Amino acid sequence: MKNLVPAVLAVLAACGGHDATRGAPTDGSRVLFDGKTLGKWKSTEFGGQGEVRVQDGKIVVDGGAALSGIHWTGGDVPKVNYELSVEAMKIEGNDIFCGIAFPYKESFCSFVAGGWGGSTVGLSSVDGMNASENETNSDMDFQKDRWYTFRLRVTNDKIEAWIDAKQVVNLETKDRKVSIHPAMELSCPLGLATYTTTAAFRNIRLRPL
Repeated sequence: MKNLVPAVLAVLAACGGHDATRGAPTDGSRVLFDGKTLGKWKSTEFGGQGEVRVQDGKIVVDGGAALSGIHWTGGDVPKVNYELSVEAMKIEGNDIFCGIAFPYKESFCSFVAGGWGGSTVGLSSVDGMNASENETNSDMDFQKDRWYTFRLRVTNDKIEAWIDAKQVVNLETKDRKVSIHPAMELSCPLGLATYTTTAAFRNIRLRPL
């Protein structure tokens, strides 16, 4: 059954994903965006950030001078043993269109997609090195106006991430220093961000493991 999960995610991505209004999830997930209002999400005051709005069932984050995005103010965010999923689309720009700030035990970390000129994927930071420098780094081409499904799994000894059906991060965290890039600290405890890029987000869900 586990082997079917990546295939199902790939089919969902190819079909444009699923709609948050189609009903409550059956896997114990919390729906963090209802497709209608920001709810407990707030625009993050990075300085020079772009506008945030809800439009046609998605959260649109306009590109700003540097980072733009939203952060969760609703509390009840686990520190470990959880899975976060979100669909993201790059609309304009050529840098990070899906940055995710997330808790890891007593610290935080960030996952980025599309950084450093549009293709870098990875975690910032691991042992003080950002996503362009550490072993979680990889490159991937991202098309505009296409939904991608991101899934981030955080457990006591591992941080994993998938984009659609492809696993892009598989980090064993024992004896490693996991921290968040200083630029993303305002996104804590849980946030979504872009860098000089306009993007959209939908179907944001958090599931305990």
